[in-house]
Amino acid sequence: MERTVVRCADGHVFSAASFPMQQAGRLGPGRLVRCPRCARLRSVVPVTLQKR
Repeated sequence: MERTVVRCADGHVFSAASFPMQQAGRLGPGRLVRCPRCARLRSVVPVTLQKR
């Protein structure tokens, strides 16, 4: 299973199991995932990785 790098609402960056991240109309690209840092359900969005 592919992993996706995401950022939670508190700013924590971690990887999550891949799931459809496409924009779903009014819902936007965010999804609810349990953050491993704060152990709460948080809205997460995919992180765009920059090449150096």
